[in-house]
Amino acid sequence: MSVFLIEQQNLVIGRLRKEREKAGLSQLELALRADISQNMINYIETGKRTPSLDTLLKICHALNINPAVLFSDTEEEKAEAKKQVLDMIQRWM
Repeated sequence: MSVFLIEQQNLVIGRLRKEREKAGLSQLELALRADISQNMINYIETGKRTPSLDTLLKICHALNINPAVLFSDTEEEKAEAKKQVLDMIQRWM
């Protein structure tokens, strides 16, 4: 797997965990709502497993979020990326 894909996967995992925490759910509570095992939630959040599309949709439904949320950059992430680019440009000048 390329470095880019690994980074993207880590972003999605982080967003998934953030959405679970924002909903105030433990891994067990999310697992029960999504009808999957707590171990699977743990494996996904720790990057040990990649969820199938079906599993990802179950999790999103349980969190009451659109799956696009996991794949879209937040305003914070956009601002951080812009800052990093500007810092790099300044170093080159």
